Amino acid sequence: MHTRRAVRALVFVVTFLFACGSGSSPGAPESDAGMLPTTPDAPRPPDAPVAPAPDAPAPTERYLCNVPVPSGAPQPVRPPLPAAGCPALVPGLNTITSTGHTRQFLLVLPADLSPADKKPPVLFMWHWLGGSAQKFLEKGDVQTAADQQRFIAVLPASRGATVFGTSFDTRWPFDVTQSQSRMNEELAFFDDMLACVEQQFDINDQCVSSVGVSAGALWTDQLAQARSDRLASFVSLSGGVSASIIKPWNGSARKLPGVVLWGGDGPPMMDGVKDILGCFSIGMDFSVASKSLEAELAARGHFFVECKHNCGHVEPPLEAPAGASKYAGMWEFALDHPFWLPAGQSPWLEHGLPPAMPAWCAIGANSSTPRSGGGCPAAENPCPS
Repeated sequence: MHTRRAVRALVFVVTFLFACGSGSSPGAPESDAGMLPTTPDAPRPPDAPVAPAPDAPAPTERYLCNVPVPSGAPQPVRPPLPAAGCPALVPGLNTITSTGHTRQFLLVLPADLSPADKKPPVLFMWHWLGGSAQKFLEKGDVQTAADQQRFIAVLPASRGATVFGTSFDTRWPFDVTQSQSRMNEELAFFDDMLACVEQQFDINDQCVSSVGVSAGALWTDQLAQARSDRLASFVSLSGGVSASIIKPWNGSARKLPGVVLWGGDGPPMMDGVKDILGCFSIGMDFSVASKSLEAELAARGHFFVECKHNCGHVEPPLEAPAGASKYAGMWEFALDHPFWLPAGQSPWLEHGLPPAMPAWCAIGANSSTPRSGGGCPAAENPCPS
């Protein structure tokens, strides 16, 4: 695989860093070159790429999440079990009680999951404004992806979040009118789902990721900040921060890698199409929001991949790689970026993006060559009726 050499270098260097770090005196400051994933999210230049280590043994695993965790690596925080307890989880629809509310989510398990399997990563997938967990399952071809790439998917159903003073339900609490208590409810829902999945399946807790689309992406970008102590990575598909009524990036306890994708910047670029949505007389410009997110990530030393297409606010125009599901490249990002990676690092830095990622993606802000031409997915009305 084209990333294997980069993985080999990362595993060697990270193991060396953790081993050396375990012998340092308590309270000794760390240099930028040795930043570990617990580095606070403060503005600073991005970390330099790791140097190759030619004499390190080459892993034979498909993804970095399948590589053994280096000795001494930081561990993610494990959420407590919900106060109401966990039901017996089953593939398909599950119901739990979280902060006194009845909540539901779909659970997707890879086919023939058995104790012989390596610990599967977990991907949370938050649906868009006019969507649902079931629609995400179908449009994302999630079962096929879970079978092929061997991960567990959790697709939450929204409880609703109405913008104060309007009838506009954004589904997830990402707008500036949402109270901290409402935010805390949704954060607890994430914690409770993760705790229940972790209780009943032998998961890879170093590889828990959040993926969101549109409204779900706006929520994912808030969740990534608040739960960087347990999330390894995040994927924002037409999301962002700090535009219109959207909450800003207020910082995270740990730098975590991400994908920032959106559907156009408007004239004179991107075939004149802009990633913008207006519902109930409230407009959200995902182009502005995504670039605001990139600016924050770049300033604070997070590794991220930028993806720009020219189809506006529609399903991303992804093409399925041969023999794989349509979103295989996005899932691969999550599976290649475990929690233990040092701040700002990625196995993709040495050899670039894998073939499953779109050609209109690249590493870092303002780095991608935007998609052009036709063949865009048909537009749908994303606003709830």
